[in-house]
Amino acid sequence: MDNGNTAGYYTCPMHPGVMEQKPGKCPKCGMQLESAQDKKGHDKHAGHSVAMFRDKFWLSLALTIPVLIYSETIQRVFGFTAPVFSGSDLIPLLLSTVIFFYGGLVFLRGAVGELKAKLPGMMTLIAMAISVAYIYSVGTEFVISGEGFFWELSTLITIMLLGHWLEMASIKKAQGALDAIAQLLPDKAEKLVNGQPQTVLVSELKINDLVLIRPGSAVPVDGAITEGTSSVNEAAITGESKPVAKKAGDEVIAGTINQDGSLTVKVTKIGENTALAGIMRLVAEAQASKSNVQVLADKAAFVLTIVAITFGLLTFLVWILARNTDFALERSVTVLIIACPHALGLAIPLVVSISTTLSARNGLLIRKRLALESARNLDWVLFDKTGTLTKGEHGVTNIWSTKGYSEEDILRLAASLEASSEHIVGKGIVKKAQEKKLKFSKATDFKALPGVGVEGKIGKTTYVAAGSRYIEDNKLSAPSAIKNQMKQAAKEGKTEVYLIAGKYVIGALALADIIREESKPVIAALRKMGIKTAMITGDSEDVASYVAKQLDLDQYFAQVKPEDKASKVKQLQARGESVAMVGDGINDAPALTQANIGLAIGAGTDVAIKSADIILVKSDPRDVVKVIKLSKATYSKMKQNLAWATGYNVVAIPLAAGVLYKAGILLVPALGAALMSLSTIIVALNAQLLRRLQL
Repeated sequence: MDNGNTAGYYTCPMHPGVMEQKPGKCPKCGMQLESAQDKKGHDKHAGHSVAMFRDKFWLSLALTIPVLIYSETIQRVFGFTAPVFSGSDLIPLLLSTVIFFYGGLVFLRGAVGELKAKLPGMMTLIAMAISVAYIYSVGTEFVISGEGFFWELSTLITIMLLGHWLEMASIKKAQGALDAIAQLLPDKAEKLVNGQPQTVLVSELKINDLVLIRPGSAVPVDGAITEGTSSVNEAAITGESKPVAKKAGDEVIAGTINQDGSLTVKVTKIGENTALAGIMRLVAEAQASKSNVQVLADKAAFVLTIVAITFGLLTFLVWILARNTDFALERSVTVLIIACPHALGLAIPLVVSISTTLSARNGLLIRKRLALESARNLDWVLFDKTGTLTKGEHGVTNIWSTKGYSEEDILRLAASLEASSEHIVGKGIVKKAQEKKLKFSKATDFKALPGVGVEGKIGKTTYVAAGSRYIEDNKLSAPSAIKNQMKQAAKEGKTEVYLIAGKYVIGALALADIIREESKPVIAALRKMGIKTAMITGDSEDVASYVAKQLDLDQYFAQVKPEDKASKVKQLQARGESVAMVGDGINDAPALTQANIGLAIGAGTDVAIKSADIILVKSDPRDVVKVIKLSKATYSKMKQNLAWATGYNVVAIPLAAGVLYKAGILLVPALGAALMSLSTIIVALNAQLLRRLQL
């Protein structure tokens, strides 16, 4: 399958590596296989690679040098004579033929694809110019009188190969989002048969089967818990920052991670019906919706193609009537060749190459050029909360103590208990104690209370650090002052942890997902630029409201499911708004791909990163502002370069056609080539000025 020919094959959307010749279900996960051919669409670089353009460029360049040396026009202009030997006069013909078929064939094939898709662009313009130049030049050798265009043909192909090499090397289309999602789902599960676990493929599971999910394992299917209690980390799927306590009767989602207790789960959904599969479909749909957008250079190439053909035909018809066939043919061929400027092949790729380098130095990885081009016109920036505006880790915000204990005592005792815990809340308490350089006490008889908290003995006293559920289940009472403070903390979406000595509540701690120091400045900067901001999260209303107020956001959306995140983006787009989405989780993937621009936090999941158009490598939300500044500067350079690359055609094409012939002014091919070279130099120098941009 290395040649890319997938006709007649069927693939799994969850496991793209699966390739079957018959429709059916995936042997790994049980999802329905889809036709690989149905997914195909026009792509001017389909089947191309960076290495291919690189190799073609270097060989074409090596062959172009002797073509230039043995070109009569070049010798005449620069006043030198190349060494003569038997057959030396055939060097331009022979080497240009190799260049045309070896280096130019990729453009001819690309043109066929563009014409079939009814999207003539850069490939069509290049193919037309090199074909006309080659056929006419060969004709001047054997059939008609006139001077060939072998050196123009060779340099045109070589420079266009360089342009496409730069283009592909700068921005590679990464299509790894679905692979990354698939890695979340285990291939195997422990099915309970007569109460005993047996390892089976996930694809072999059926509705109502029972599976055992051990601590630390990924949940293989959507299901309902029949036995056991635990905490499940659902952040990657739902966006919920806190691990969710689970007990019998609660549902679990495929791809989430079981934390501290064993669970027996009854299978309720498999294959394409799982929540994870639904997210994958949304990612695939959003990616496909962007596939037919033409880049700026192709639009210019389309216009030039129409202009060249029109002027070429008119030139031929006028001069065949006014003079003769040879003169008419030479003029029309000159028009068609000049209409495809060398600089057009470098105008966009050079800017892209430089802006990509510039972005990398500033912690921005540009994966899709169109996203960078459109960032200048953003109306909204939507931020995920957990891991984007916040650090995605719990930190202690408040400590309360009863008489006889200081706040440091409460923190030290709680941290001593949690030192042996792997729970995200426990880690937050331990980190706070370490920051304060408190001395931990040794906790013995430690045990985790799944979904509740931890218990251990320090000295002769048994302590418990647990949530409100433990207080309720054991009918304990907290002092009124602590109770009131904890109620307020709960309203702000904070996590409550009570410290109990024996049967008495001696203190409490409140933890919250820590807001990044960089978040407030980026919101303020975007507002100054006239861009509205919003937060979109799977977290609770209380948590979302608290964070939104702290950051002064224009709007926030709480308890949003993954499919609803993409819907929120669609709603804004339906009003004609240009939307950017910034996120880091799997649950953000559909929205990242649906948005006009998807920006992923560099420390986020592989799925988010591979679904995004631009990656903020430093995980700094302030870099969103850098993206917008770079977009404006890059787009400005692109327009300037296109003006330089095509602007001379306004003068060159009419002169090549012979509109001023009676006045004694006629653009000869050599002068046209010189103008093209000058345009190329100007474009190259102008692109270099982009390096001076300070982000």
